[in-house]
Amino acid sequence: MTTVLDTPGPLLRVVKRQELAFAIVGGFNTLLGMALAVFWLHVLGDGRPGLAMVLAYAVSTVVAFVGHRTLVFRVRGHVLRDFVAFCGVNAGGLLLNVVLVEVAVTGFGLPAAPSAVVVMGIVAVVSFFGHRYISFRRPR
Repeated sequence: MTTVLDTPGPLLRVVKRQELAFAIVGGFNTLLGMALAVFWLHVLGDGRPGLAMVLAYAVSTVVAFVGHRTLVFRVRGHVLRDFVAFCGVNAGGLLLNVVLVEVAVTGFGLPAAPSAVVVMGIVAVVSFFGHRYISFRRPR
């Protein structure tokens, strides 16, 4: 059985808006990902930066999934389906980030850093809807 929980979780009781809860969980997870990257770089040494990033991403993806599933979208059931969809939406977000930054910088000649920040903001909004309507979608 799959359900959307009728009672808001502790985060939604405080902030009242699902969009804001999504941003809070996402912001926390971004900071966690950065800390994990630094941690794995320290543990593995400078010779394995790619592996450090993969490990940080893997851990932070699971934490983000649990946080969004329990604190933002409040659903039960179909954990594996939700996780696969969550990873798919994240992969789509990564692709959208890459394409839009490339277009902004190489296509329109805009400065890279501001373009990346603006694009990441746009993709965060798109990701919210992707997770709402794909990752954690439930029939009414």
